[in-house]
Amino acid sequence: MAKTDASGGLSKEERDAVKQRAKELREQEKAGKNRAAGEKAVAEAIAALEPDDRELAEGLHRAVTHVAPDLVPKTYYGMPGYANAEGKIVVFIQPAKKFSTRYATIGFEDRAALDEGDMWPVGFAVRSWTPEVEQNVIELVRRAVG
Repeated sequence: MAKTDASGGLSKEERDAVKQRAKELREQEKAGKNRAAGEKAVAEAIAALEPDDRELAEGLHRAVTHVAPDLVPKTYYGMPGYANAEGKIVVFIQPAKKFSTRYATIGFEDRAALDEGDMWPVGFAVRSWTPEVEQNVIELVRRAVG
């Protein structure tokens, strides 16, 4: 995430993300657990991304829909994400451009079954969508919904 501003508060990018999340929650409340509404929101979020981030988000979308079709697409702080039956995000992508970072991150929330001992990774930096990246993401998503 971006650094705080000079006063110690949230950065502009973080404030924008919080506003986006509040808007999403209002929209999701209206839509309920409507899969079509979630798919539309994620498609719009992906389409709005910069080309490099869009390619990564499209790759994640293909991987998730292939391996875990029961996960429901929904946005998460304006980012493409995928939720379980309870509506809780399992996996999402944080585009590099959103917080001015040098790489995008594919993140897994605590609902993901990636537990491995006392410490395990839940965020993965991604710079390009290659066949190797795709295979790694497919395996991670498969384990996450295990």
